[in-house]
Amino acid sequence: MNSNFEIKKAIIKDVPLILSFIKELAEYEKLSHEVTATEDLLRETLFGDKAHSEVILGYLNSTPVSFAIYFYNFSTFLGRSGIYLEDLFVKPEARGKGVGKKMLSYLAQLAKKQNCGRIEWSVLDWNEDAIRFYKSLGAKPMDEWTVFRVTGIALEELANLN
Repeated sequence: MNSNFEIKKAIIKDVPLILSFIKELAEYEKLSHEVTATEDLLRETLFGDKAHSEVILGYLNSTPVSFAIYFYNFSTFLGRSGIYLEDLFVKPEARGKGVGKKMLSYLAQLAKKQNCGRIEWSVLDWNEDAIRFYKSLGAKPMDEWTVFRVTGIALEELANLN
């Protein structure tokens, strides 16, 4: 990358920027209708007393072009924490310039520093460009695993079983 690229940990004043990235990501994934996040909610959940996730922002020539949201999970088999990358997004105009690679490298350095055993994430099965990119970095698909999710009414019903 010939340009000036810098990664910064997000701070509370970055909430409007984070929300704009979330909306761009949702649009790219054709999931805009699922975004219910607001600036107030992000301030509370990312920077409040019970914050469990962190955000990094990537700047190319001082312009924000990427973001990643991650949190720590735990591997019972490894007996160590890991980093779960919830979302990584690079604006279309910055793709192919090494931004995604730099963002993932930053997280890998963080994982090593924190003695984490792995980094993992999910990718939409139709996103062939991302799949090729991740494989080129040595990431391996976990094809034998299926993601399950409980949300909305199903979450309410499950919570009320006891």
